[in-house]
This record gives sequence, structure tokens and C-alpha cells, in this order.
Amino acid sequence: MDQANSQIREETLDPNDWEALRQLGHQMIDDAVAHIRNVRDRPLWQEMPPAVREAFASPLPKDPAPAAELYQELQEILMPYPMGNIHPRFWMWFMGSGSLTGALAEFLAAVDGSNLGGGNNAAALMDRQVVGWLKTLMGFPADASGTLVSGGSMANIIGLTAARNAMAGGDVRANGVAQLEKPLRFYASDQVHSCHQKAVELLGLGNNALCRVPTGPDYRIDLGALEDCIARDRAAGFFPACVIATAGTVNTGAIDDVNGLRTLCTREGLWLHVDGCIGALIAIAPQNHGLVDGIGEADSLALDPHKWLHVPFEAGCAIIRDASVHRGTFALHPEYLEEKTRGIAASEFLHDYNLQTSRGFRALKVWLTLKEHGSEKFGRLIDQNIAQAAYLARRIEEAAKLDLIVAPTVNIVCFRYDPGGMTEAALRDLNVEIMLRLQEAGIAAISDTTVSGKHCLRVAICNHRTTTGDLEMFLQQVIELGELVGVEKPVL
Repeated sequence: MDQANSQIREETLDPNDWEALRQLGHQMIDDAVAHIRNVRDRPLWQEMPPAVREAFASPLPKDPAPAAELYQELQEILMPYPMGNIHPRFWMWFMGSGSLTGALAEFLAAVDGSNLGGGNNAAALMDRQVVGWLKTLMGFPADASGTLVSGGSMANIIGLTAARNAMAGGDVRANGVAQLEKPLRFYASDQVHSCHQKAVELLGLGNNALCRVPTGPDYRIDLGALEDCIARDRAAGFFPACVIATAGTVNTGAIDDVNGLRTLCTREGLWLHVDGCIGALIAIAPQNHGLVDGIGEADSLALDPHKWLHVPFEAGCAIIRDASVHRGTFALHPEYLEEKTRGIAASEFLHDYNLQTSRGFRALKVWLTLKEHGSEKFGRLIDQNIAQAAYLARRIEEAAKLDLIVAPTVNIVCFRYDPGGMTEAALRDLNVEIMLRLQEAGIAAISDTTVSGKHCLRVAICNHRTTTGDLEMFLQQVIELGELVGVEKPVL
């Protein structure tokens, strides 16, 4: 052996004792099953003691430690303190509740280890297959394009970037937005998700390019007001480019009239993008699919499998009707990323359709989850959550001290505890205190918002573990806490 080579000290990250690691892996699986199976037996959330919080300020480790000891540390400082969204009474913001199968798929994806920037491999084919399934579920044609991304915010950015480039009337990739003859205008309702402001800012258009159109009493975009905005902008020298329809607003779950918007965009020559991160998957619900009729006719769509398909975070998807526009927006091939006719690079690169050259293997958890349960079961679960929201609204209307602020369109219920005789400011303080005590006691997680000038508690039921019994327990706790807090802090 060459003397220089014989002096190289070679190491690996593989274990010295494979059997010990195998046993630890089995213990992790057993603990994971128990963790999810017994989720009802634990508080939904709990505050970390100071000693536990201090563990996350420890310095960078320089020396190795046994994996078994590290796992034990995680059992003490991580697993007892989750956000809580796998719990049946987590209705805060809008999140799916995951599944053990999805968690196992994440493990297998990491074991496979493929970088889904692309390449000629099974993981890349599965990615394309899953995107094809999602196109089918959403009613898009087979020749449409799509890409798996981190979540709704990125899916919307992908769709709006394609819209900007398609509508710009010039080569934005080469010349930038500064060379546009007329400033572009995008339109959305005043209930639009905040990620769209970030999107237009990142696209170089600026927040003022996103026109927030008034909504009607149903919190859907007012089509007449939208037409007026478009006409006014044209007269002022702007170029109306894109309408963002919201299929499920964050505040109330309102769903814009997608068919009406499609007709308007066709007539006016605008791109129609649908933010369906909350409600797009209602399309597969047997009882409620009509609520999102027309989303398959959009030019682009954003949706989130990590919500109503309940795969672990993170998994979003952007679908673009015109595949050539999609690819033309993102594809880039320097000499070190050339496609080949044979071998590992003998395939179209998946990063030609998004911003990531390095991509995780998100498709496996979606693939395994849909294969295990079938799409029809997820449609029934969506109907189940919508029915549960209607049930909760009825029970609120029956309660003397509860006030239903907005009747649910789908699965979001806005209400508040109101014993009468209190100012708006005092009601806000009282209801925020109820919300926080529910969280701190580990009973239930809800959020709050303001709708039509009224502060309210917001329950978003996107949870396959929720039962009507959970809802009854929740309402009883709200009433009891309202009475208790009202005695402790009488504010008029």
C-alpha cells in the first residue's frame, strides 16, 4: 500500500454496534406507537419548566455521546412539550393532525436518502406520481404541471411567480420587473392570507400591487367591487394581471365564488390563482364538494396535503395548468446540472418547477397515506369535520352565555363568551383569558381573531381524532372558565 494513503485516518458515521442501534430503533417505534395511541391521556400542551428550557441553551457538543442516552434526553426535554396538533382537541390556526403511517414514511424517506431535486430514481418517479394524483383529485387535466413544496406559503409563491411571468408581457427573468411597461396589479379579497403580501413583496411588485377588494356579508370577494378595481387600475395606467381566489379564508372559512371569478378573469384577460390551502381538498368530500366547484378551472392552485390529508409537516403542492409556463418560470441548467441520456441524470429535474435544488422526499408520506386509506376516506373525514363545526355552532346558539359571531361555511366556528353588560374591550380581555387558560391547562387549543370589528374565539376543526364528545367538553370548559374569570376579574 502507498505510504501516504496508509496514513489517512478514515472514519464513518455508521455505528460500531449495529445490534444496539437496531434495538434502540425498535424502542423508538414502540414509544412512538404509545405516544400517538395514548394521546388523549396527556395534556394537549404544557409549559416547559425553566430547567427543561435551559437544556436548549447548552453549548455546541464537541465529543460523542451514546445514542441511547441522547434518546432518553429527548424523552425528557422534547416529547412532553409538543405544539399539540396531534391531539383531538387541537383546533388552533389550521393544521392537520398527522398519522403514525405518515411518521413511518418520513423515516423511510430519510433512510432512502434521495435528494428530490430530481434524477433518475424511484423517489423522483413517486414524486411525479403523487403530483399526478393531486391533479386528479383537484380536477386538473393530466397535462397540467405541479410540484411538491414545503407548504401553502411556498405553493402560493410558485403559483404567483408563474402568474407574474406569464402576464408580464416581457422577459422578467432577464430584465426584472423594473423593465415592465406598466406596473402589474394582483387582486384578492380583504380576507386574503398574509402570505400573499410576502409573495408580492418577494416578486418585486410591492405590497401596493396587491389590491384588497372588499367582501360581502358572507366574507367572499365582492365581484362588482373587483370589476370596479380592475377598471380603475386600467384607467390609472396599471396592468391588471391576476386574481387570487381564496377557497377557505383563515378567519371564517369563506370560499370565494371561483366560477364567477373564472368568468370574470376570462372576460378581462387575467390569470386566476386559487389559494386552496384550507379548502381545496373539500373537492373530494362527497357531501360538500360543491362548495369549491370550479377550482379545477384555475390557472394555478395551491393546496396543503399536511392539512386535510393529515400527512406530517411539511407538504404543500402547487399546480399550474400550463406546464410550459411553469417550467419556463423556474428551469435553469448550468453545465453541472445537465440532463443525460443514460444514468442517474437521465431524467427531467424536478427543481425545474420550483426554487429548490435540494428537496426532501415529501412524496412518500403522501403516497403511503393515500395508498393505506384511499382518497374516499379522506373525503368522508372532511365531511365529518364540517358536520362537527355545524354541530358546535348549534350548541353555541343554544347556550345562554355564548354568542355565535359567524355561522360556519365549512369547518371554522367563530364565537365568544358573552355574559352581557360588558364593553367590547372587556369582552376581548375575558375571552383571551379563557383561550389562554384552556391552553395552559392542556384542555384545548383554539385561536382568536377579529371579524367585522368583533373579537372572537376561533375553532378550526381539521382533525381526524376529534369527536362530538370533545366539542361538548370544550364548551363546558369555556362556560365554566368564563364564569370563573368573570368573578376573578370583573371588568365592565
